[in-house]
Amino acid sequence: MKVKKLSVSSICAYSLLTFGALIMILPFIWMLSTSLKLPEDVLSWPPELFPKRPSLINYVTVFTTAPFVRFFLNSAAMATISTISILLTSTLAGYIFAKFNFPLKNFLFILILSTAMVPFETYMIPLYLRMVDFHWVNRFIGLVSPYLVMSYGIFFMRQNVISTIPDELMDAARIDGISEFGLFWRIILPLMSGAAGALAIFSFMQTWAAFIWPLIITSSRKLWTMELGLGMFQYRFTVDLGPINAGSIISILPVLLVFLFMRRHIMSSMTLTGMKA
Repeated sequence: MKVKKLSVSSICAYSLLTFGALIMILPFIWMLSTSLKLPEDVLSWPPELFPKRPSLINYVTVFTTAPFVRFFLNSAAMATISTISILLTSTLAGYIFAKFNFPLKNFLFILILSTAMVPFETYMIPLYLRMVDFHWVNRFIGLVSPYLVMSYGIFFMRQNVISTIPDELMDAARIDGISEFGLFWRIILPLMSGAAGALAIFSFMQTWAAFIWPLIITSSRKLWTMELGLGMFQYRFTVDLGPINAGSIISILPVLLVFLFMRRHIMSSMTLTGMKA
């Protein structure tokens, strides 16, 4: 077996990428290390990357200070429902905008896309007032409802359908007698699985990290998410670094698991289509 020799440019490129990866992962290593330090070692000088006396006391503090299990479940339910809804609405709307012709198609698509350019802070007050009219304030449905549809997701899936799914494939399926719903469910949706996996990662991360809207719409701790719960360790003049880092480690685990699962799904879907973008 021949060993492929790397050129000087390849070695430099790999070295640069490795260095960049180490810089990116260093804050997570520091966060994990701080979560395992005793309170008196957190602010020790000079700072130490690895704890001398590893301890789980900060994780115990997280779960004894507040009902973080409930916060975790609230975030998990909110992110899961949001991700499923975004995948369904984005794939269906993206498919319709990509492959069907109907009046005002381009105008409606531009209108939907334009909402992605408006910062949330500009319409959060009107949105809150609408929730008051619906009597959804301090209710789970009011917490999750703004995250059920994503305009960027519709744009993303539309572009994916246009670039990867030829019209001839759809025409052949229609000639074979498949219904429009069967065409979408059995042919289009599997071919969109790679893009859907990428969108699932993005939508789950966005919803899981939501802070401003849960802060506005909830007044009861029963509906608090992990992001709001972590704020309990931030005081007026100080921050309890040990527990807040322990809570942050717990908070990023679901996002990391979703990324690892969907990453494999994206890679496997490349062989499913049999086509090249």
